[in-house]
Amino acid sequence: MPKVPEISVLVLACWLAVSPPVTAGEFEQNAAQQVIRGQIEAFKSGNNAEAYSYASPTIKNFFPDVSVFMDMVKRGYAPVYAPQDYAFGRVKENPDGSIAQELKVIGPDGRSWTALYSLKRQPDGSWKINAVRLHPGNEQAV
Repeated sequence: MPKVPEISVLVLACWLAVSPPVTAGEFEQNAAQQVIRGQIEAFKSGNNAEAYSYASPTIKNFFPDVSVFMDMVKRGYAPVYAPQDYAFGRVKENPDGSIAQELKVIGPDGRSWTALYSLKRQPDGSWKINAVRLHPGNEQAV
């Protein structure tokens, strides 16, 4: 077995000592939030193909065409399609490896909503949106 040079061990130890603690869970949560943010920004900019690219294969099976997907989103998910504002809330990593991410949303009409996103890791390591459930909030935007 080749001997590891002492300098390499010292550099690694120093790097570990000064690196901020990042758990795999934090990395995955950040990646999932990037997917949600990417889809919302694609909706806002009118880039339908990009918005559709964030959907999981399961969603694409139900809505096999970009235009059908976008029609469903516009009709049933206006708060996430055209939000005035949004902020990430609680997040939960499920035992099956999926992530449940809460999103607080102010919809286009000023009403408050909570969107609960379910994201699944794909075989290529990417995260895709597998479901979104909307629940009315209890406050009105000022």
